Amino acid sequence: MTARDLVQLTFFALVLRPFLTLFIGLRVRGREHLPQSAPFIMIANHSSHLDTVSLLGLFPLRKLSQLRPVAAADYFERNAFVSAFSKTVFNILPITRKKITTDTNPLPRMEAALHAGQSLILFPEGTRGSGEDLARFHSGAAHLIEKCPEVPVVPVYLVNMGRSLPKGEWIPVPFFCEVRIGPPQKFQGNCREITAALETAVRQLRDL
Repeated sequence: MTARDLVQLTFFALVLRPFLTLFIGLRVRGREHLPQSAPFIMIANHSSHLDTVSLLGLFPLRKLSQLRPVAAADYFERNAFVSAFSKTVFNILPITRKKITTDTNPLPRMEAALHAGQSLILFPEGTRGSGEDLARFHSGAAHLIEKCPEVPVVPVYLVNMGRSLPKGEWIPVPFFCEVRIGPPQKFQGNCREITAALETAVRQLRDL
C-alpha cells in the first residue's frame, strides 16, 4: 500500500463515508449490479461535486485504488493544492478537454488505464448541469467503448445531488440523495449509436 492509498483510505473511512451516510442519507438501488472485478466503465449524470464522492463511496475501501474518475485537467489541475488533493483523495485521471492535440488526446490515457486493470468513472455530459434533467451526451465515452468493447459499462443515475450541493456552491445542505445502478452492459455500433444507447440507459434509470 502506497502513502497515497493510505491517505485516501483514511479520508474516506473517517470523513466521506460518515458524511454520505449521516448528512445526505445516501440510498443505493441496484447495488447488486456493481461489478466484482475490474476493469469496467461507470457512466453517470453530473450535477454536483458530490457525484464523484458518492460513486466512489459505493465500493469497498480496498478497491478505491483501482477506480479513476475522469476529470477535466483545466479545473482539477488549476492550482497545486487542488491538483494534489484531487489526485490523492479521489485518484482522478485528469484529461484535456480544450484545444486537444495528438499529444493531449485523452483517449489513449483512458485506454491505458483500462488495460492496466483500472476502472473509469465518466460523466458523458461533460460538465455539471444545473438541474435534474440530462444534457446531451458527448461522444468521448462512446469512442472509448468502441476501442474497448470487451469492457462492461455500468449506467448510473444520481438523484438530488445537485440539490444538496448545486453547481457554484461549496457548502452542502442536508438532502436525501440516491444512487440508481443499472446492470453492466456491453454496447456495440458506431459512435453515434453507442452515445445514444448510453444516454438511453441513464434516462431509463432516471425514470424508475
